[in-house]
Amino acid sequence: MMILADKIIELRKKNGWSQEDLAEKLDVSRQAISKWESAQSIPDMNKILKMSDVFGVSTDFLLKDEYEVEPDADVKASVSEMPAADDECELRNVSMEEAQAFIDVRETASRWISIGVMMCILSPIALILLGGLSEYGKIALDESMAAGAGLITLFLLVGPAVALFIRSYFMLNPFEYMEKQLIDTEYGVDGMVRARRDRFQDIYGKMMIIGIVLCVISALPIFVTMMMIGDPGDGPESIYFVYALCALLVLVAVGVFLIVRASIIKDGFDMILEEGDYTRKAKIETKKNEAITAGYWMIVTAVFLAYSFITNEWAKSWIIWPVAGVTYGIVILVANALRKKG
Repeated sequence: MMILADKIIELRKKNGWSQEDLAEKLDVSRQAISKWESAQSIPDMNKILKMSDVFGVSTDFLLKDEYEVEPDADVKASVSEMPAADDECELRNVSMEEAQAFIDVRETASRWISIGVMMCILSPIALILLGGLSEYGKIALDESMAAGAGLITLFLLVGPAVALFIRSYFMLNPFEYMEKQLIDTEYGVDGMVRARRDRFQDIYGKMMIIGIVLCVISALPIFVTMMMIGDPGDGPESIYFVYALCALLVLVAVGVFLIVRASIIKDGFDMILEEGDYTRKAKIETKKNEAITAGYWMIVTAVFLAYSFITNEWAKSWIIWPVAGVTYGIVILVANALRKKG
């Protein structure tokens, strides 16, 4: 037996709409849709009539719990018989236990992944700092020894970071279907996920704000040093620019840590609810773009490693990743446009 809340969820997902999309069609707030789907409130008759028209089903089907199949079979389709957004994408049933386990694993993996990313950003600091201190006679090491110690520190950070990425991959791999397949959640799952997402929303906002602000102000140490010292040339005061560069990397590392962790957790909620970047339409497009995505990031990684090792400019090469992220969006847009044109 399906209640109204379940039918709204099913019909919305079958059409590939987010809560915001449905709210716009019904001239209500997203919060109203959320309350209807979690059975916290019931839409009035005017909204039921409008919903019937928007979904293309009868009011009897919406209001009567015993109707799991639309009574007018010649005109309407049942919820279970409505076609998915793509014939190649079958619905995967998700139980309450699966959803809870996925959210818990996602939160744990977000910690390891964000720590790994932070370690990668921090990894060249020792190389930069020791090289600068050696060059300007601040430590009793020649430049080759300082470079060697810096490289050792770099690999000691990057190695464990890679291990964290691999560990996170194996943790998340059993739930890969959440991101790529169209899912059908059991009764109560949507309400539970929305409740947990609502509790996390305030934390998410704070983490994103702090993370973005830290990345934006990360260049301040460089600017402040320039204002205080000017252009020292090759003088001993140049060491302060080395300190400023290290401070920049620390600020970026902490900011990215917060952004990555918050985003991974939020994406987990969106995957189950099939909202945000994980609507059914988006999942279908992602499935079509898998080969492009894999090839693109393999090339970006190869360029990053080749440039970094050849030039030894680890302090600068990280900029490849944000540039690649922006470019990736353009590549996918072009690919989708060409596919539609073809």
